[in-house]
Amino acid sequence: MDLVTTRILGIDPGLRVTGYGVIERTGNRLVYVASGAIRSGEGELPERLGVLFRSLGEVLATHAPQQVAIEKVFVNVNPQSTLLLGQARGVAIAAAVHRELVVAEYTALQIKQAVVGHGHAEKGQVQEMVKRLLALDRAPASDPADALACAICHAHTAATNANSRLPAGMRARRGRLA
Repeated sequence: MDLVTTRILGIDPGLRVTGYGVIERTGNRLVYVASGAIRSGEGELPERLGVLFRSLGEVLATHAPQQVAIEKVFVNVNPQSTLLLGQARGVAIAAAVHRELVVAEYTALQIKQAVVGHGHAEKGQVQEMVKRLLALDRAPASDPADALACAICHAHTAATNANSRLPAGMRARRGRLA
């Protein structure tokens, strides 16, 4: 049986810094491709969102992922920060959908559970596990590590769903499809 290689882009959205990470999954094997951080600058909001959209477009064109995974927004204490983060996240989703890619969404809890084994892991633990799982020489910086962790989560989730023959985009939750 020939194993299919799937290229996955993980995105850790942020208005100031958006992390991205690209991996390939072949069977159970994960391989690092690229990662980095997009900095939107200090201008007005529309220009910063434009920088994010164009930069993610370049990442998508350069690395040609087949699947995209993004971290879901959590509610901050500051509603304004939550709104800004949501706008950056929306731009990231739009950049992927503009290229006709399906976007999977995962909470921080799901990502940490998939990568570290428990949902309340510290950032340093996530960075160290990303380093180990992708056989990197050193741990990536925080934002790219979070994006790579998101891609790893998707790789594990997509593989699990494929192995259990669930319909595309569905997962089992407490015995039910969600």
